[in-house]
Amino acid sequence: MSDTVIKIEHLQKHFGKLQVLNDINFQITKGQVVTIIGSSGSGKSTMLRCINLLEVPDGGKIYYEGKDILGGDLDVTKYRSKVCMVFQSFNLFNNKNVLDNCTIGQIKVLKRSKAEAEKIAMEHLKTVGMESFAHAASTTLSGGQKQRVAIARALCMNPDVILFDEPTSALDPEMVGGVLDVMKDLAKKGMTMVVVTHEMQFAREVSDYVVFMDQGVIAEAAEPEELFGHPKEERTKQFLSRYSNR
Repeated sequence: MSDTVIKIEHLQKHFGKLQVLNDINFQITKGQVVTIIGSSGSGKSTMLRCINLLEVPDGGKIYYEGKDILGGDLDVTKYRSKVCMVFQSFNLFNNKNVLDNCTIGQIKVLKRSKAEAEKIAMEHLKTVGMESFAHAASTTLSGGQKQRVAIARALCMNPDVILFDEPTSALDPEMVGGVLDVMKDLAKKGMTMVVVTHEMQFAREVSDYVVFMDQGVIAEAAEPEELFGHPKEERTKQFLSRYSNR
């Protein structure tokens, strides 16, 4: 289907004898927000890292725009510019200021001029409310500010998909709302996003589709109203019951 950006079939991943992912199947369509929920250790982040090829799967296929990215002839750097990752720990360059963090990938990978890269960077820093920090050292920022810069950096690459790996879990509680607001705005603008998160309210309100993972498998997947309101699997019910009073 032309609207399918990423399709995962029978994905497998082991670390030694431990099977972390077992027969994972789902797809992401253009403009869709997919959230991945589940307990720590259920395989959520590993799956995201496999999609971004930070981990190499042991089996299965990952298709990007109809092409199997595990086929061996992929330009990984170019692929990661189109399927960007926003990390839990921000992964900014500590020796560069905010603006340089947002231009280096554009200049090196997309071959944009410095002037064009800076213009695009400033537009996206404005989108996330960080334009006034453009010349600040990245080490002087709060966690929430760093994460917003990391999102701007991803947007600068004009990606087809942004993968968010627990983007708020390293933040102080008062910083979480600002980052989630940025992500909600991106969703409204039609950005295709896959979000590993423990923020159940965000998953319920913003997702088009929710995937619940348990012990390396997709235990249940549905639209948010269905999964949160009428979970079918006992394990899903147990997991969600922890959040019902929040």
